[in-house]
Amino acid sequence: MLKKIIEIILVPVTMLFLISAAVYLTLACRPLYYFDIQYLEIAEESGYSEAEIRENYDVLIDYNLSPRQDKLEFPTLPMSREGEIHFREVKAIFQLFLWALVVSIPVLIIAGIWFYRNKWEPVFLKWAGMLTPLFILLVGLLIAADWDRAFVLFHELVFRNDYWLFDPATDPVITILPDTYFLHCAVLILVLIAAGSAISVFIWKKCAKAAGGRHGRLPKTRRKGSGRNEKTL
Repeated sequence: MLKKIIEIILVPVTMLFLISAAVYLTLACRPLYYFDIQYLEIAEESGYSEAEIRENYDVLIDYNLSPRQDKLEFPTLPMSREGEIHFREVKAIFQLFLWALVVSIPVLIIAGIWFYRNKWEPVFLKWAGMLTPLFILLVGLLIAADWDRAFVLFHELVFRNDYWLFDPATDPVITILPDTYFLHCAVLILVLIAAGSAISVFIWKKCAKAAGGRHGRLPKTRRKGSGRNEKTL
């Protein structure tokens, strides 16, 4: 009974970890944006040099990754009050994912040790690995159906204002952050979640197989007097 209760709790904890890890790793994946600078021709479209684009982008990512940095200041780009508020709200969302990792990682480590010592099969990994892809399916369908609409819907649901609608004249940072880059980020997040789900199921199968080996049936003993050499009267 105790194992069942613990597993019911660990399923959403594992799902939260998989999603949060995917989001945070994508945020920290600077090479994706560096690739898009060339692929999307951001320098040509924005009118800024690649070096200047990278400099300002790195400052933005450092701001979102660091829980201690309270103020965002672009090296060469101006920013309106509304833009500053929006980036502060974006940072708050990323920090929620960070705290989700801070909480879920030690919980899963302790659970792993506990299950190992008690020789419990980690069925929660199977369920988390099977349920989390439903999130991928839902988001993937929205993106495939209409990325522009999905992008707008996301902002309308998450933010209570329209400060995310930047004016390039007052917030030129929007010219170096094209929508297609965010599409690539969404795809990477889904891929990482899928990979994490697959790894969870793989670990469960390995543990289940090991548990099956430990608790396998004892070999059958031959009945006394059986065998080809048995003598008959």
